[in-house]
Amino acid sequence: MAKILLLEDDANLNETITEFLEEEGYDIVSVYDGYEAQDKLYESKYDLLLLDVNTPGINGFTLLKEARAADVLAPAIFITSLDSISDLEKGFESGCDDYIRKPFVLKELLIRVETLIKRGFFHKEKSLLRVNESTVYDIQNATLVIDGKEVSLGNKEAILLKLFIQAEGEVLAHERIYKHLWNFDEEPSDTALRTYIKNLRKLIGKEAIVSLKKQGYKFTTQK
Repeated sequence: MAKILLLEDDANLNETITEFLEEEGYDIVSVYDGYEAQDKLYESKYDLLLLDVNTPGINGFTLLKEARAADVLAPAIFITSLDSISDLEKGFESGCDDYIRKPFVLKELLIRVETLIKRGFFHKEKSLLRVNESTVYDIQNATLVIDGKEVSLGNKEAILLKLFIQAEGEVLAHERIYKHLWNFDEEPSDTALRTYIKNLRKLIGKEAIVSLKKQGYKFTTQK
């Protein structure tokens, strides 16, 4: 079940969106002001952020910009009544993936939500990512396929592999991985991280995840 953070200060609209998306099978965490959204954002991981722009406390633009700076990777849709080009530009500069203008039809919102969640990876147009000669990652379905067979991953390994693929070629510091892999009420563990890395390497090859001393890890694929 995909988890969505909804920030909308209009109580009626918040309730309407929440009920509609829950009926469609989504897990919705709804808040009414920017500060509450900020707290929720760092307490848990989300598959999508649905953010009103003009909200009490921190506005949606600032909230998302700060979240992106803190390596929050979840795709984001702004809900807004703003319609100027400068506002549109500001929104995309802050890190959003899509816009929906008020008033809107709920079915349109659902289409936008489903499109981003199915994509799951920022701007990767390929549906299959080749890791090595025998292994591919199905981006749309978030599954690892080895020699044509789907392989089950533990929850932490699945989250970690998705992070690596999203940040392919980047050096991921331990702190960044910790923030992404563990919730606020969980204690990060370097020993556990090494175990998850070891488990992934058994499946996709040691050369795919490079350990850089005192820096972190880098994920690379076979081109």
